[in-house]
Amino acid sequence: MTTPPPDHLRLTRVDAGDRVRIELDGDLDHDTADLLVNEATEQLSARPGLGDLHLHCGRLGMIDSMGLSALLMIGRRTTAAGVRLHLEDRPANLDRILRLTGTFDHLTAPAAGGAAEDSMNEEATVFRPIRPDAGT
Repeated sequence: MTTPPPDHLRLTRVDAGDRVRIELDGDLDHDTADLLVNEATEQLSARPGLGDLHLHCGRLGMIDSMGLSALLMIGRRTTAAGVRLHLEDRPANLDRILRLTGTFDHLTAPAAGGAAEDSMNEEATVFRPIRPDAGT
């Protein structure tokens, strides 16, 4: 018995000035997550003036934990670069996994001025060791 090949993820990039849209067509999973992370990272590196990164998810198939991890990694990298991430035309299965994992608001909330910096400062405070020897 042979197993069918996995649905590969096809990415299409659309450039529009200070915005880039990456259209996802296929499954975002263990086999394809790096493809999306690498493309998004390449766009962030190649465009220092980039303001918005749009991930168009209308043709997204299945998404697994590695796919979610890829979206979270892209979210961290866009925040660090001062770029707004937009997950557009999300299918129901993507919204469902985002809600089940508590990441819906994190990845879909509109960016507020200064909120990213405040959030990073809060995280640094939360994860700081409480005893001098706690981190060693």
